[in-house]
Amino acid sequence: MAAAVLALGLAYHVVFGQNGLTAYERKNRDARMLDTQLRSLEHENELLKGHIGRLKDDPNAIEHQAREELHYTRPGEVIYTLPVAPGNSAPPAR
Repeated sequence: MAAAVLALGLAYHVVFGQNGLTAYERKNRDARMLDTQLRSLEHENELLKGHIGRLKDDPNAIEHQAREELHYTRPGEVIYTLPVAPGNSAPPAR
C-alpha cells in the first residue's frame, strides 16, 4: 500500500511538478514561439540592412526617402495634399 502511494506521488510529481511534463511542454511551446519571432526579426534586420546600404550608395534612394518622408520637392514642383476622408485614418495613396 505504501509503495502504491509512493508511486502515485512520484507519478504526480513527474507530470505536474516544477520540472514535470506540463512545464516541459510549456517551455517547448515558448521556445518554438521565440524561434518564430527570431526568424521574423532576422528577416526584418536583413531588409533594413539592405535599405541602409541603398541609402549609403544610391542617390536616387536618398531622394526617394526625402520625398516620401519629408515631402521634399525639386525646384518648380508643387505637391498637392488631399484631405483625409472621414473614417479613413490612412493617408491617400500617391
